[in-house]
Amino acid sequence: MNSDFTLAIHSLSFLALQPDRMSTSESISESAGVHPVRIRKVLSLLKKHGFIKSKEGTGGGFIFALDLSEVNLWDIYKITSEGALQPKCPESNEKCIVGANMQRVLCSIFFGAEEHMGEYLKDYTIKEVVDLVYKRKRPDFFEKNVIKKVTV
Repeated sequence: MNSDFTLAIHSLSFLALQPDRMSTSESISESAGVHPVRIRKVLSLLKKHGFIKSKEGTGGGFIFALDLSEVNLWDIYKITSEGALQPKCPESNEKCIVGANMQRVLCSIFFGAEEHMGEYLKDYTIKEVVDLVYKRKRPDFFEKNVIKKVTV
């Protein structure tokens, strides 16, 4: 699994906690503790798949496009990390029973593991992640990081 998965969840959660405001990639990157370019890459992926909307220019930024309960963590995993659990096997000796079969055996095992993980991740929506984050948030965070309201 790569960091795009966690950054996507972080970004969506950040946007979800500000449903009536546009958020800049800079504010999201500050929250996530990564460079804005990394966040913009993830935001581009989320926009491409319809999870968020954006507006350019003054007062622009990003906003969540769907109902929070419609998006589960498996949806996010599939666009950021699908196949990431597959083992990277070196070229093996095809004349050896182990070498000839190891990659197929491990791929089958890890494919099953990814399917099981998917079933687990489907049980968690962004709404549930946000609820968990909100229960633990510092009360003054969003008051200190006021983002421009949506102007449409």
